[in-house]
Amino acid sequence: MKIAGFEKLSLVDYDGYTACTVFTPGCNLRCPFCQNAALLGSAEYFIPEEEIFAHLKRRKGLIDAICISGGEPTLFSDLPDFIRQARSYGVRVKLDTNGTNPDMLGHLLSENLLDYVAMDIKNAPAKYDLTAGVAVDFSKIEQSIALLKNARIDYEFRTTVVAEFHTEEDIREICRLIDGAPAYFLQQFRDRDTNLQDGLHAHDEETFKRFGDIARPHFKRFGLRGL
Repeated sequence: MKIAGFEKLSLVDYDGYTACTVFTPGCNLRCPFCQNAALLGSAEYFIPEEEIFAHLKRRKGLIDAICISGGEPTLFSDLPDFIRQARSYGVRVKLDTNGTNPDMLGHLLSENLLDYVAMDIKNAPAKYDLTAGVAVDFSKIEQSIALLKNARIDYEFRTTVVAEFHTEEDIREICRLIDGAPAYFLQQFRDRDTNLQDGLHAHDEETFKRFGDIARPHFKRFGLRGL
């Protein structure tokens, strides 16, 4: 599997666990607010899988988990093989995904290769294409939501909130869309040099917290990230 980035130690990517994180290159979406724009194209250098596995071997017993992020990891047909190899070192596996590839997600779940999934919900259905930057087959998103709701693992949905794209009504619609999920998080947009598009803004703190007040009653576990 192609790996374009590797963080050897993370205390924030998988709550409650010491993890390392790998980043795959390429994505089928072009979200204007994406903070990993450098990963969207073809990377000039790929980190050998062997380097990742050697790190897991050296740190066995000290690293609890591996997080697989991107880009969009489910675009890689050899993702299951990579996970199987990683699991041989005794780590848990967390997957970050945009939910556009339910076939791969379903395969990973059916093979019991995942311990946790964090799936992005870009926006309310009517604004999905606008927020994702490309035309999205929304039925694929709905399939992925359904897969997770029926899965026997822990998972979360999350939305990065941007002033130009998200309103109170959008948050209400998202909550209806993912009703019944155990966890949902709103993430405050950060304007950085690595964003795909310039000129976007975060909501002010008061508005962001009001969005949280709308969403919080719908979920057992809810949080605001990035305050």
